[in-house]
Amino acid sequence: MSAEIQQQTAEQETTESSTGLDSNVAGALAYLLGPLTGIIFYVIEEDDRFVKFHAAQSIVFLGGLVILSIVLSTLLTVLTLVPVIGWIISAVIGLIGLLFAPIMLVVWAFLMYKAYQGAEYSIPVVGAFARSRMVE
Repeated sequence: MSAEIQQQTAEQETTESSTGLDSNVAGALAYLLGPLTGIIFYVIEEDDRFVKFHAAQSIVFLGGLVILSIVLSTLLTVLTLVPVIGWIISAVIGLIGLLFAPIMLVVWAFLMYKAYQGAEYSIPVVGAFARSRMVE
């Protein structure tokens, strides 16, 4: 068998996690509600490293986006109090945020899709950080 066929076969094999769900389903669900479901699956999953990895990556990536969103919202609120220049800066940051949001939505859907396929897709930097924080 070629390496590509072996990889596809390995990705298609599913095991059952300690949640009672197939690993690929639990991995995809870890992303569903952002860091909330990531935390839930990280805490309740006992043995399945695949599910724990996707849960940890969900916590780090999507949790980071939530924190970034809160910080930017606070910054924009403060900037709107500054006449003219604050309004201009907050408008520019707001427009960048509007462009950034659909990209993050696509990344979120892609991560759920890859987890459902059974692939342990790792976001550069974020995935390595999440993997290093996983408790054995």
